[in-house]
Amino acid sequence: MAQQKDFHWRRVVLKVGSALIAPDSNGCSSRYLLGIAEFIIKCRMRGVQVVLVSSGSVAAGAQAFDNTKERSIAVKKAMAAKGQMDMMAAWDRLFDFPIAQLLLTQGDLQIHERYHSIRETAFELLNNDILPVVNENDAVTSDDQKVGDNDNLSAMIAAAVDADCLIICSDVNGLYTDNPNTNPHAELIKQVEVIDRSIYNMAGGPDSAVGTGGMRTKLEAAEKATSNGILTYIVNGLNTSSFNQLFEGKNPGTAFLPFKQPLDDRTHWLTHTSKAKGEVIVRNDVADKANGEQLNFDHNDIVNVVGEFATGDTILVRTEKGRKLAKAASQHSSCMLNLIVRDDIDESAIETSDNDNPIIEENSLAILENK
Repeated sequence: MAQQKDFHWRRVVLKVGSALIAPDSNGCSSRYLLGIAEFIIKCRMRGVQVVLVSSGSVAAGAQAFDNTKERSIAVKKAMAAKGQMDMMAAWDRLFDFPIAQLLLTQGDLQIHERYHSIRETAFELLNNDILPVVNENDAVTSDDQKVGDNDNLSAMIAAAVDADCLIICSDVNGLYTDNPNTNPHAELIKQVEVIDRSIYNMAGGPDSAVGTGGMRTKLEAAEKATSNGILTYIVNGLNTSSFNQLFEGKNPGTAFLPFKQPLDDRTHWLTHTSKAKGEVIVRNDVADKANGEQLNFDHNDIVNVVGEFATGDTILVRTEKGRKLAKAASQHSSCMLNLIVRDDIDESAIETSDNDNPIIEENSLAILENK
C-alpha cells in the first residue's frame, strides 16, 4: 500500500454525516455546511469531480413533526420524505452550479444491471458539471432493502464511480485507540494499512444520537473502498482546517491506505455490494479446496440450502462450522438444490438439461478470506 501524497485526485466521494447537516436534530443548519461547500467548490475549480453523499434527511425533517409523540418507523419515513426537500434546498443555496438528487436503495445496488445504470447516471451528471447528491431512500425503503447507513453507501458509490478518494466527514477527528469521550488517554491513529479485527475492536459502538452510523460503519466503508484501490479518510467535518489540510496534501484525520492490487469490479461488487439471497452450506473439508480465486465443490458436498433464490442470484457459501468461503452467482435455484440435497431427484436428472452446470459460476465468484 502507498499513501497518496498530493491533492491530484480525479474524482472524490464526500460523505457528510447527520451531525453536520442537522447538528440539533431539528432541521437543517448551515453551521458546518459552508466549509464543506467551499471544499467542494475548490475541488471543482481544480478539475476534481465530486459526488456528495449526504445523510440527515430524518433529522432535517424532524421540525415539521410533533416531538412529543413516539416516533414510529412510519413517522421517521415521513420525516425523511420532508427532510429530503429541506436538505436538497440547503445544499442548493450554497452553490451557483446545478445539483441533482440520487435516492437509492440496497435493491438498486445489488442487481448488477441497476448498479451499472446508477453508474451511468452518475457519470452523465458529472460530465455535465452537475453535482450528484446521493442519499438512501429512507422514505420508501423497507428494512430488507436498506443499505443501513450512508457510510457503507458512500463506499459503494465510490466504487461505482471509480473514485480515487473517499472522504468521510464526521464529528470526530478519526479513529482512536479507544473512545476519546471516556478515555482521556485515547490516541488518534493517523494511518491504517490493514483493517483487521484489532482495528474493528477499537471502534466500539455507535455514539451519535443523530445518525444511524458509528465508527464501526465507517471502518466497514473504509474496508470496502480500500479493497477497490480507493484512498479513504475519516476527518472532522466540524473543523474547516480539515479541508485546508487535504488541499495541502496533509492528513487531517485517519487515512486508510488503498490496496496495491485492488479487487476487479465484478469481485468487488460481489464481495461488498451484492446481497446474498440465500446460503449453501457445504462440508467443512470444502474449505481445503479453496485455491486463490477458485472454489470447487459439487452437489455431493452440499449439506443444506438456506433461503429462497433463483438461478443467477447471489448466494453465500459457508461450511457447517460457519466459515464463510465465498459469494457467487448460483447456477441453480434453491428449489433444485434442495431436491438434490434431499435425494428427491435422481442422478440422471442432475446430469441432464441445465442441471449439469456447476453449482456456482466460476466467473462470478468472490472468495472470502478470513471471514
